[in-house]
Amino acid sequence: MLLLGPILLAGVQSTVDADEVLSPQRPSVTLATLLQQSEPATLPEIEVRPPATSESALDSVPSDAPPIGSSDADVGPSPLGSTTPSTSPAASPATEASFSESFKSLSDQMFGGTMSNPSGLNSILRTEGDLFDTPRLGSIIDREELDRRQASTVYRALQNEVGVMLQQTGNGQLSPFIRGLTGQQILILVDGIRMNTSILRPGPNQYAATVDPGSIDRIEVIRGAESALWGSDAIGGVINVVTRSADPLRGDYLSPYFTQIYSTAEASSYTRTGFGGWYGATGITGGVSYLDVGNLDRGGDFGRQPGTDYNQYAGDLKLQRMLTENHLLTIAMQHFEQYDLKRSDRFLPFVLGPASDGSVPTQRPTFFDPQQRDLLYGRLEGLLPEDVVFADIYSVSLSGMRTKEASVVDRYASNDPAAVPTRREIGEFDDWGWGTTMSFVKDMDDFGKLTYGTDFYSETIDAERTRINNPTQPGATPSMTDPQYPDDSAADRVGVYASWHVSLTERLDTTTSVRYENINISGTPNFDTIGPTSFQRSYQDWIASLGLSYKLTDDLRLVGGYYEGFRAPTIDDLTANKTFLQNNQSTPLIGNLDVQPEHSKTYEVGLKFNYDKLRLQATEFWTDFDSYIDRETIGGARFLTNQQAYINGTEIAGEYLLGRNAALYGNFYYTYGTITTSDEPISRIPPTQGILGLRLKEPCQNAYFDVYTWMVDRADRYNSSNLGDVRFLPGGTPGYATLNVRTGRAFGSEKQHNISLSLENITDKYFRVLGSGVDGPGFNAVFGYQYSM
Repeated sequence: MLLLGPILLAGVQSTVDADEVLSPQRPSVTLATLLQQSEPATLPEIEVRPPATSESALDSVPSDAPPIGSSDADVGPSPLGSTTPSTSPAASPATEASFSESFKSLSDQMFGGTMSNPSGLNSILRTEGDLFDTPRLGSIIDREELDRRQASTVYRALQNEVGVMLQQTGNGQLSPFIRGLTGQQILILVDGIRMNTSILRPGPNQYAATVDPGSIDRIEVIRGAESALWGSDAIGGVINVVTRSADPLRGDYLSPYFTQIYSTAEASSYTRTGFGGWYGATGITGGVSYLDVGNLDRGGDFGRQPGTDYNQYAGDLKLQRMLTENHLLTIAMQHFEQYDLKRSDRFLPFVLGPASDGSVPTQRPTFFDPQQRDLLYGRLEGLLPEDVVFADIYSVSLSGMRTKEASVVDRYASNDPAAVPTRREIGEFDDWGWGTTMSFVKDMDDFGKLTYGTDFYSETIDAERTRINNPTQPGATPSMTDPQYPDDSAADRVGVYASWHVSLTERLDTTTSVRYENINISGTPNFDTIGPTSFQRSYQDWIASLGLSYKLTDDLRLVGGYYEGFRAPTIDDLTANKTFLQNNQSTPLIGNLDVQPEHSKTYEVGLKFNYDKLRLQATEFWTDFDSYIDRETIGGARFLTNQQAYINGTEIAGEYLLGRNAALYGNFYYTYGTITTSDEPISRIPPTQGILGLRLKEPCQNAYFDVYTWMVDRADRYNSSNLGDVRFLPGGTPGYATLNVRTGRAFGSEKQHNISLSLENITDKYFRVLGSGVDGPGFNAVFGYQYSM
C-alpha cells in the first residue's frame, strides 16, 4: 500500500536511532521499509529486503543486518524486494503472465505508488491500486511515454488517449473533453490538489495547459464520474497530474538532466533544465523551462495561422524529508506563466470562416499577458502507531493557489485591414485560494478497507477592467468599467467522504463511496435590471457510487458500477461579464441565480483482459442528467437553466504483444449526447475516433520505433449555439486520418544521452479538432535530445 520504502536505510538512521528502527518490540513494517512491497501496511510479518535494482542501497546495508520489519515468525528468506510467498504480487497469475518487460500489463500499472504519492491517498482513486483490479476505467501516462510523445506541452502529453478529446481555442490553451464533457464538468488535480476554481468557464477553458510537462512524472486519468471521492466538477472524469520526485532507491545522489525539443510546424523550441537528488533522509527535485512558439503551419496549402504564437516559462521545486522512519514531509512550489498568448479564433481570417449560419463576426483580437498559475503546498503523510484505532495510514495537505489572467481586447467596427480599434478593454483578475485535505486508511481485515477524509477550499477574487475609447487617437483616456468578475467575489467548499472496499466473495470485489459537499458563493455583480447587488448562494448534496469487479478468470474481469456526478454553479456561471463565442456578450443576469446544481447518474459495464499477450479494457457507459446546466434564450436574453440530457458511449483500449518487444496497440471511442429538453445535440460531443499502431522496443538501448495512424470521423451534429461560431466549419467538421512515426534511442557509456524524432501528419493533411480555434499542424518534424545522469 505504502511506497515509502527503504528511503535509504543509512539516511533514515541519520534522523532516527538505529536501535529504535530495528527494535524487537516493534516488529511491524515501518514507513521507511515499504517502498519494496505493495501489500497493506497493516499486514503482519512482512519481510522486506533492499532492492536488487539499487547497488548503492545494497552496499549501504551491513551484511549481518537483519531484514527490516522482520520478526521471529519469518520463515526463511524471500526474494529481494518481495514479500513472503503467500502475499507476493509475483504469485498472481496475472503478473506471471507479464512475460515482457517492454510492455506493462494492466496489473503492473499503478495508481499511486510513487514518491510523489507514497501513501496512495493523493492518487486519482484516493488509494493505491492497479488498472486491472479497480472497477474504474482509466489510463496512466508514465514518464517513459511522455518522453516518447516528446511532450513539450500538456496537449502533446494527453494527445490520443482513449475517451479524451483535446480542444484548443488558442494555441497554448487546452480544454480536455472526457466522455463529451469539459470545462467545469472535468476535474483536474495536481498532486491530488484541485486546479479547478470558480472562474473556470462552462465551455472550453484554457487552464489545463498551465502545467510544465517537464515537471510531470505521470498523468492519471479516470473516465466517468468520481464526485463521490472528489466532489463538485468530477462528472465526466478526473485528470491527476503527478509531479516528479527524487528517488531514494538510488542511494545518495545528485542527478542533473536537460531536455531540448524542437518542432518545425510551430518553429517552437522547448528547453528544460532540472535536477533530482537524495542525501541521507532528504530528497530534492526541481527545474526551470522555457517554450517559444511561432505561428502554426497548417496542413494543406493554407500556410501559417495568424495569432498562434506565444511564449511561456515555468519553474518548480520540491523538497522531501523523512522526519522519522514513519513520517514524510513534502514541500512543493510551482510557477507557470504564459505571455503574449492569443485567442486565435478572434483574429482574421477567423480560422477559414465564415460561420455555419453564414455570419462573419467582426474581428476582436484578444491577448492574454500573462496567464499564470502558482501552487505552493506542504504535505505530511505516513504510518500511524499500531495502537491507533481510527487509521493505519494518513495524509494531510495544506495548499495555496493563485490563478492570474490579464487580457487586452481590441474591438473593431469592421474587418477592413486598414481599420483601427474603436475601443480597447484592459482587464485583470487574480483568484487567490487556499485549501486543506486530510485522508486516512483503516484496514479492517475481513471487513475490508475503509478510506475516508475531508477537504476544504476557499478562494477570493480581485478584479478590475478599464476601457479606452478610440485608443489610437491622441488624448484617449481610460475609464473604469465592470470587471470580468465582481471584485469582491468569494467561494468556499467543504466536503467529507468515505470509501469502503471489501471482497464479498472470492471472486467479487466491491467499492462503495459516499460524500457530503457544501459550497458557498458570494459577490456583488452589476445585474442587468437592478444594478450592483450583493448575493450569496449555498449548494449542498450527498453523492454516492458503487463499483463492482468480478473475477471471471485470473486474467479476465467483469467490471461495472453506478456513479453519481455533481457540479455546483460557479462564480463564472452566475456573475461573468465577458464575451463568449465570438461576439456575444454575457452579462450578470439576476435570473441566473435560480439555476440549480448539475446532477448525473452514470452506469458502466465492461471487461478487462490481462493475458500474457492481450491487455484490453472495453466498456459501455450511459450518463443521465436530470439537471444539466445550459444556456436558453428567453425573451431575447440567454439565461442559464437546468435541462435534461444524456450521453452514452463505447470505449476500447489495449495492446496485443507480437513478441517480447513488439506490440500492436490502439484505442477506439464513440460518444453520443443529446439535450432531451430541447432535442438538440450537446455542444462539442467528440466525433468517433481512434488510433492503431505498431510499437517496437529494444530495452537494452532504450530504443523504440512507433508507427500509428489517428483516425477521426466527420462531425456534423452541431448545437444551435455552434452555428454562429467560426470554430465550427459550415456543413460539418470533416473527418481525417494522419500517419505518424516516432523513434528514439539512448547512447553513451551510461545511456545518459537520448535522441528522438517524430514525423507527424506525414501526408500534410488539413484538419481541425472539433470546435477548436487552432487548425491542426501540417507535416511536423519534432526533434528531441535529453541528457540525464
